Amino acid sequence: MQRTELQSLGEFGLIKRLHQNVKIYHSGSALGIGDDAAVIDHGTDQYQLMTTDMLLEGIHFDLSYYPLKHLGYKAVTVNLSDIAAMNGIPQQITVGLGLSNRFSVEAVEELYQGIYYACEQYKVDLVGGDTTASRSGLVIAITATGTVAKNRVAYRKNAQINDIICVSGDLGGAYLGLQVLEQEKQVFLANPEMQPQLSGKDYIVGRQLRPEARTDLVYEFIEQDLVPTAMIDVSDGLASELLHICQQSQMGAVIFEDKIPIDALSVETAMDFNLNPTTCALNGGEDYELLFTIKPADFNKIKNNPHITPIGYIREPSQGVMLHTRGDSQIPITAQGWTHF
Repeated sequence: MQRTELQSLGEFGLIKRLHQNVKIYHSGSALGIGDDAAVIDHGTDQYQLMTTDMLLEGIHFDLSYYPLKHLGYKAVTVNLSDIAAMNGIPQQITVGLGLSNRFSVEAVEELYQGIYYACEQYKVDLVGGDTTASRSGLVIAITATGTVAKNRVAYRKNAQINDIICVSGDLGGAYLGLQVLEQEKQVFLANPEMQPQLSGKDYIVGRQLRPEARTDLVYEFIEQDLVPTAMIDVSDGLASELLHICQQSQMGAVIFEDKIPIDALSVETAMDFNLNPTTCALNGGEDYELLFTIKPADFNKIKNNPHITPIGYIREPSQGVMLHTRGDSQIPITAQGWTHF
């Protein structure tokens, strides 16, 4: 039998290949694989949303600098972010843990303190889960559910020509926070007597260690009677997420480099690491902001919102997906974010 290496397909290539053999047996499964969350129709005026995510030690986090309490919090919020990306309100989670024997009861309790705090902050219920042994360190798998009114659900696939592309918050900070943490780890390994030098970097380190899900915007959209035409959360980087929207909507786009929101500390830190801040924003990932498109007629609803920045617009698919640079040229956007295999 022919052997195909996972890295030859990558995460999304593998999902696409496996998806080909999926059969839907229930009419209530309104949407399965292919968006931020599955959509389940129970015959009411609301859809149920469901999503799951895994975090693996050594792949997604390093416990040498990751406090267990923060890790528990993040494990929850990255799932709630997927519910928010469907314009939904999260309601329940289940938690699956794989634990090696190097973890004490107290360590697991600390992890759960972060989980409990996230549940309190986002008003979600922890309703079940599973715990098992692991030979490869800590594994956290969380499933989140939520709801969204049927006339308010936001998919990735419905962006239209002339829609305005918007993003919440700022981008690149989580990636740069990771660079700071990795640098401090190397300094510690070289000299264990050295204390971490994180002063002044709190914001970007926090963006990496304890990100927030932008459920606040979902509530704002309800108040403003605004439904994004397409939406996705920024987990793998702005470039990758914009390409997802364009590919599934079968559209092109242009975003403007000078409009991409990047915090001043992120810019300063990028320069310290000899990195381009725009590249960090495009490809860094783990910001868990919302990237979405709106109809031009809805622009007045977001134009004064300090948490939302218009960065471009949707256009004909033949025009491609481009970055309009500060030098007034256009270059194709390619996804260079996180590679899972």
